[in-house]
Amino acid sequence: MAQDTSPAANANNPKLVLSGVYKSFGNNHVLRGVDISINKGKSLVVIGGSGTGKSVMIKCVLGLLSPDKGSIRVDGEETTQLSGKERDALMRKFGMLFQGGALFDSLTIWENVAFGLVQGKAMDRRQAKEIAIEKLRSVGLPERVANLFPAELSGGMQKRVGLARAVATNPEIIFFDEPTTGLDPIMADVINDLIIEASKKLGATTLSITHDMASARKIADDIAMIYKGEIIWQGKAADIDHSGNEYVEQFIRGSAEGPIRMEV
Repeated sequence: MAQDTSPAANANNPKLVLSGVYKSFGNNHVLRGVDISINKGKSLVVIGGSGTGKSVMIKCVLGLLSPDKGSIRVDGEETTQLSGKERDALMRKFGMLFQGGALFDSLTIWENVAFGLVQGKAMDRRQAKEIAIEKLRSVGLPERVANLFPAELSGGMQKRVGLARAVATNPEIIFFDEPTTGLDPIMADVINDLIIEASKKLGATTLSITHDMASARKIADDIAMIYKGEIIWQGKAADIDHSGNEYVEQFIRGSAEGPIRMEV
């Protein structure tokens, strides 16, 4: 399983760096020395099957889980041992689009989008609502949806609301967790376009995890593949179809035949 580490090795201005990150839950060794590096303003998409450690990796970066060992640096600052106040300050740099949208059912759409502004930045609700409506417009949703509730929107519209919330605080780093899951191919492509547009407008650094190769090819500058808790290949998105890695080739073909075996 040869690893192409050139993106990390040649990183000129890394915004986020994971080095030798391990995480286990009892005898379940989920992350086994993850190494990735993302330059400022660039997009890295991590691909891999279910249970390979993608979500655990993001949770470690966000501080929702503590790695057993290894280094996670943001803007050159080690983050694994931050205090509560330091962690809160770091979290202000992050935005997150969750896999299922993760909207609050009891809040209106604008309150969902403005949640980080009101709760995280103690912004006046009137000002926060104005920003929320602006962000909704930026993802193609009309002002009239602002006072609706999540249950009144389609899955694709909910995903757009989640994206509006992810960018509402103008984050420096945005995480996208399976951004196109559950969407039809056309709506998935709409979401991909919105992700690219929103990220470029903010100049944000993005880390995405996905099974969707169409999405990965479209939104990524670089692609990495994780398998059994290790990054086994990383390279330019344009190189994914001739990676020379049999694990990558099997995954992007979606073939049952190859070195990757389903565990039952």
